[in-house]
Amino acid sequence: MIIPVRCFTCGKVIGNMWQTYLDLLQAEYSEGDAMDALGLNRYCCRRMVMTHVDLIEKLLNYNTLERAPPQSQAGGPPAPGPPAGGQ
Repeated sequence: MIIPVRCFTCGKVIGNMWQTYLDLLQAEYSEGDAMDALGLNRYCCRRMVMTHVDLIEKLLNYNTLERAPPQSQAGGPPAPGPPAGGQ
């Protein structure tokens, strides 16, 4: 989802490096060179950045508050209609 703020193993702050890391990759840096440029020398921190999967943009496409109304199923109870008695 969102990159963790700190490395799970050593506690170094890495959350602020994600966008810079992506920018370096766009500038044709290799993964190792980009992490070296960011000062990520420990393999635990490198693992945190290298293996992160950014899913937040995909999840923002789904709004749980905007759901389609339930469809009536064949053989199920009838859909509610106007009240009986003509009023």
